[in-house]
Amino acid sequence: MSRTKQSQHEAQVQTETTSASQPSSSLLPQTALDFARQAEKLSLHVPANDGQTDGLAVEALFPARYDPVVVTSDGARLPAVPLEEAHKLNILREQLAEGEDSAKVVVEGNLAKSASAEQKDDHGSSKGNLRTSIPPTHTNPLFPPLPLYGPPTLLRHVQCGLFRLSSFFLSLAFLQVIVLGSLFTSIGPFCQRTWKQLIGQDPDAHRPFIQEERRREQLRRGQAQRLRQRRSSGGSSSRPAEGLQPSGSSDDDDENDDIGEDKTVCDVGYYARRVGLDVEELQVETEDGFVIDLWHVYDPKEYSPLPAEERMPLGPEVFTRPAKRARPTRGGDSWQQKPKFPVLLIHGLLQSAGAYCVNDDDSLAFYLCKSGYDVWLGNNRCGFNPKHTVLKYSDPRMWCWNIRQMGVFDLPALTSRVLYETGFDKIGLICHSQGTTQTLVALAKEQRPELGERLTVFCALAPAAYAGPLIGKMYFKFMRVITPAMFRLLFGIHAFIPIMMTSHRMLPPKMYGWLGYKVFSFLFDWTDTRWERALRNRMFQFAPVYVSAESMRWWLGRECFAKHKCILATKEEWRAEEREMENWSESDEEDSDDKEEQVVEMTEKKENGMVPGGQQKEGKQKGSRAWYNHQAPPFALWVCGNDRLVDGEKLLRRFEKGGEPHVDVVHSTVLEGYEHLDVIWAMDAVEKVFKDVRDVLWKTCHVRDQCRVPFGCEDVDEWVRPGRTET
Repeated sequence: MSRTKQSQHEAQVQTETTSASQPSSSLLPQTALDFARQAEKLSLHVPANDGQTDGLAVEALFPARYDPVVVTSDGARLPAVPLEEAHKLNILREQLAEGEDSAKVVVEGNLAKSASAEQKDDHGSSKGNLRTSIPPTHTNPLFPPLPLYGPPTLLRHVQCGLFRLSSFFLSLAFLQVIVLGSLFTSIGPFCQRTWKQLIGQDPDAHRPFIQEERRREQLRRGQAQRLRQRRSSGGSSSRPAEGLQPSGSSDDDDENDDIGEDKTVCDVGYYARRVGLDVEELQVETEDGFVIDLWHVYDPKEYSPLPAEERMPLGPEVFTRPAKRARPTRGGDSWQQKPKFPVLLIHGLLQSAGAYCVNDDDSLAFYLCKSGYDVWLGNNRCGFNPKHTVLKYSDPRMWCWNIRQMGVFDLPALTSRVLYETGFDKIGLICHSQGTTQTLVALAKEQRPELGERLTVFCALAPAAYAGPLIGKMYFKFMRVITPAMFRLLFGIHAFIPIMMTSHRMLPPKMYGWLGYKVFSFLFDWTDTRWERALRNRMFQFAPVYVSAESMRWWLGRECFAKHKCILATKEEWRAEEREMENWSESDEEDSDDKEEQVVEMTEKKENGMVPGGQQKEGKQKGSRAWYNHQAPPFALWVCGNDRLVDGEKLLRRFEKGGEPHVDVVHSTVLEGYEHLDVIWAMDAVEKVFKDVRDVLWKTCHVRDQCRVPFGCEDVDEWVRPGRTET
């Protein structure tokens, strides 16, 4: 049997060699036909019979090694292209352009290889064209290939319609179970609270900041009441708001009267104006054609917003445009003050960047802006208003993405636009929860490590690299048990439970905020103990947003994060690494003991054959499983000590024990008692988190002499990066 297969293989090779040596004219018609078929498979729509070529796929680009995008004949970008299909398109295009077949294309499984690639250099790499050097389809089992949907046809319309119909009813039933579960579990606390009120006890006495909560709420009510009185008497309230000063204002302060009524709205600009700031919205195009929102928080006394035409998308290319000249800021009657250093904030799962703007002056975005930073709020793809340059909401290709695409496309696009608008060559990056995940993925050496060279520091709030114990809850186990096909049948191939966003538009804001807290608290097991409860309805005006079903399948499905409980290593890999880390720790302890005694002991073991080859410990050396290379920026981590959703302490141990030799950790804090959202919403977050974030941003700033010194950072020393090991 083996001889037969060998003979068949030799015959196939001989046939391919003969074909490759034939004149190009004999193969050109077939190559053109193959290219046309491949282009049609990847095009925006099925080519018309009238010869129109708009939307026809012509080339695949590789902004990231494993994430190609298709460029159409009219310059549009299409996402969600399997790697082997993209390489096949490029190879056929190259052969057709050259007018000859220099190699026979062989496509097997997920790989497309060229027979000419058998000629290797001394390091085993191909000497052929880079387009025929095919990398693996994905870096590890955590990132399986996304499905290929192709241009819309009648059959695909029928399939999509069936998926949308089934997912509407099934996901609605799933959501109803979650809502009912959250309401049922609220019965006990409600009865307990009611009983305490009946017997004359304070049901909120256990809350650590209850007195400050009541003082702030009374202040807001008094200001709103005075505003209504002035309006009823014919007064005017045109004076700009100076903002709430929770730590020092009193009810008799008249300078804050014009803040207005304390409304609950989904409007970042409204909350910014309450504290004397404002927001302008820019549109950013990603390299795969999505249009995403970038919000710029500014002080209207120092900065004038851009004209509308300058806030539009600039195109899909990143880090290629020359930066704008830094705009001076007004200081009194002059524009001579130094510019503020720019920082970009990225939000968490199912949220928007509005999560950083709901606590008045104690919001992270407003705190940093008033401290003296140029604050930009980045939103991931789709968000509140899904937009793409050519794809429509109903096209499944618009929803064929997961955390990797958010990392390798959205984050570089936002970073590039901030660099362009501010004129700096680096920015500071702050992320929370899922925002840390997409950054950790993007910076990995197999993805887009060059992004690290554009960042002065990566501040990770509640870093989500390893799963916490919450992943074992019943409803998460259900997600993990069902097959990918069943997941798509249940949740569809478009947006994940889009009826949540419909409810957001239809329900009164306060009712929606109350229900949102109940549902998310039930799902993710967090409480509002450290939050200002009067602002809780605000907090859930910016969640949830549109996300893809594929993205949620990456988080919760049976193949990826929920199975391996890690974002960049399989379960077997990170468990093996933890065992190796224990050996490294023991070795480090031994190194601190008497060296002479250690040498004698190791010599005896070698003589007895206990340590072959002079190896002190079994397993790999430090850093052999590292995710990052020398391009990684400095990291700063704020880990929540009572976080059941993710295990930030495991990531911290990875850095402390030498698992990432190329990563400099400039700050790390474990916040005892903090839950997952406390790191951005707790009433004491300013003291425990925000001030340290402010200092770390300035400590790592590489152009301190060119920037305005943030308030409170006058005595912060500059961090000097130590020497790095060459890769």
